[in-house]
Amino acid sequence: MPGSSHATAREGTLSVPRPFEVGTSLSGNYLAAIVAGAERDTLAASTFFREALRDDPNNQDLIDRAFVAALSNGAMAEAVALAPRVLAHDKGNGLAHLTKGVDLFKNRRYAAARAELAKGGGDRRRDITTTLLTAWTYAGAKDTRKALQTLDALNEDIFVVFRDYHGALIADLGGDKAEAEKRFKSAYAAERNTLRLVDAYARFLASRGQREDAKKLYETFNEVAPGHPIVVAAIAALNEGKPLPPFVRTADDGAAEALYGLGAIGGRQGDELASLIYLRLSLALAPENALAILTLGDVYERMKQPEMAIDLYDSVPKDSPLRVNADIQAALILETLGKSKEATDHLSAVVAANPKNQEALTALGNLQRSRKLYGDAAATYSRVIALLPKDEKSQWLLYYYRGIANERRKDWKAAEADLKKALELNPDQPLVLNYLGYSWVDQGVNVDEAFKMLRRAVDLRQRDGYVVDSLGWAYYRLGRYDDAVRELERAIDLKPSDPVINDHLGDAYWRVGRKLEAQFQWNHARDLNPEPEDLPKILDKIKNGLKDQPEVANATGKTGG
Repeated sequence: MPGSSHATAREGTLSVPRPFEVGTSLSGNYLAAIVAGAERDTLAASTFFREALRDDPNNQDLIDRAFVAALSNGAMAEAVALAPRVLAHDKGNGLAHLTKGVDLFKNRRYAAARAELAKGGGDRRRDITTTLLTAWTYAGAKDTRKALQTLDALNEDIFVVFRDYHGALIADLGGDKAEAEKRFKSAYAAERNTLRLVDAYARFLASRGQREDAKKLYETFNEVAPGHPIVVAAIAALNEGKPLPPFVRTADDGAAEALYGLGAIGGRQGDELASLIYLRLSLALAPENALAILTLGDVYERMKQPEMAIDLYDSVPKDSPLRVNADIQAALILETLGKSKEATDHLSAVVAANPKNQEALTALGNLQRSRKLYGDAAATYSRVIALLPKDEKSQWLLYYYRGIANERRKDWKAAEADLKKALELNPDQPLVLNYLGYSWVDQGVNVDEAFKMLRRAVDLRQRDGYVVDSLGWAYYRLGRYDDAVRELERAIDLKPSDPVINDHLGDAYWRVGRKLEAQFQWNHARDLNPEPEDLPKILDKIKNGLKDQPEVANATGKTGG
């Protein structure tokens, strides 16, 4: 689209440029904005609506659309400027009142913010938003009693944890430690698996000298969700005798926390627009809240806006415990964008700076494995495994990944040992049962045991085409071709575009005399981009078919004609 100006994404160390040109006409910019909005590109939508509005400043529809686009894109100054223009023709617009209220809150005009929020009215979501933020306006004005009275109006069961959590934060900020402890206990009793609540409660306990109790809270959470960076960092700080400051130190932080919580819920419920807006408003009050930034980045990923997600991950504060997670996510996105070298280089730099970070090392190993750098991947997984303090069930995945890397680099002895170790840690894991069972069948060894493993894997993963294919191939290797056809046809229904499954079904069809269908499956396998080492075999079968006497595995695990 021709135009006179040029817009790009924010320049950052990881930023992926997204140039686009604004148009010279109202209609061009308007249509471009509509398309961008449909594609969930908030940066482009905000830019194009702003340009369109310049040409038609009194258009109410444009004002409304530009306001929402600016807000969802985090252009807060623009959204705040547009809010009164929205209210000029829609006095009950709750979102415009909320935006004005947050801006007034940020400027510590608490009474004015409260009045603005009260004008929003509306549905249940607005009620809880208004109540929480109103309570925090009283907290900002140092009226803790009134703040808690306001919160206590949230007496529906669905709001109890929100009420008690924010009540505890407000009481703590206001210096009423006894009230804060009572409300923290109530919230924690109702919900023990919410990171933010656990973290706030533990920090409160630590501030009162109850460091062992705080540590116990983190360790209990760690059993449910092992290795979360915030928890790991907090436990390390407690062990080293370092202080754990509260993450809500001001009323701004508290209001931002309320908006963050509502935004996180919206994201989990699939309401991306509401989630975007709440998180953007939260970050307007607490711009360095790493958890809110990561949550917003995750929303953009689910909206298929990877460049925006990368920009957000790159904005996580360097000293945050979540920075490594942000870098990992950015690298994974670069990989999905086809920037494999940049992704691997970036993760390698992260690992160099954090050589004992198991998550970063695992992510690097996964990228190396996806790029078929199997030797590098196996070495990286070995570094992770060397850091593990003891055998735990959850570690099966590392041995499984290393087993795959070793098998692909033709070191079957090491691969088999890894896969057996993975099964030792997690005996009923269908992925491992499938991989080891398939490998044994393909080699013609341990066939009876492999067959049992594959049957069990299929029982556990009946809708997994790869697992069903393995069972079908086991039947084929045993010479039970009719059974093989049955299972492989099921596998094709589940994974019609996999070249290996199509190749296997072609072989089975040939053995039962369905040679025309076999040719079709092999041709299909050829066209589905098979592995380079498999292609010559497929082409030979297309040309010459299969030998009359296949090698069949017998019950002893040996093979014979």
